[in-house]
Amino acid sequence: QVELVESGGGSVQPGDSLELSCVLSGGPFSDFDLAWFRQSPEKEREFVAAISWTGAKIYYGDTVKGRANISRDNAKASVFLQINAMKPEDTAMYICATGLGINDRGPVRDAYWAHQQRQYKAWGQGTQVTVSA
Repeated sequence: QVELVESGGGSVQPGDSLELSCVLSGGPFSDFDLAWFRQSPEKEREFVAAISWTGAKIYYGDTVKGRANISRDNAKASVFLQINAMKPEDTAMYICATGLGINDRGPVRDAYWAHQQRQYKAWGQGTQVTVSA
């Protein structure tokens, strides 16, 4: 059974940068597409970023485009999300998600499906990020 564990959350000030990590266990990491979503009490769960199993396809949500970078390290079975120029509206629980991606049939096969939560078969518990002065 695939499990995801996020880390790296915390409290930062506006303008700071933050890097989140997510470790996958229970399956061959290199076969999986990975994504980050976020959720705050007053908003629906929102797509943040996704990276395909090969790393060749990367997509970002509109609210972080130009400020975020998603990457993966297969040797560490980890996916990373860095967000620069943090804003108070970035405050949320950041949640890692995954689905099998081999042969480009997974959730990150194109931009449309990468945004669809139902495409992802396993989710982490999340790590809280708070941005305030």
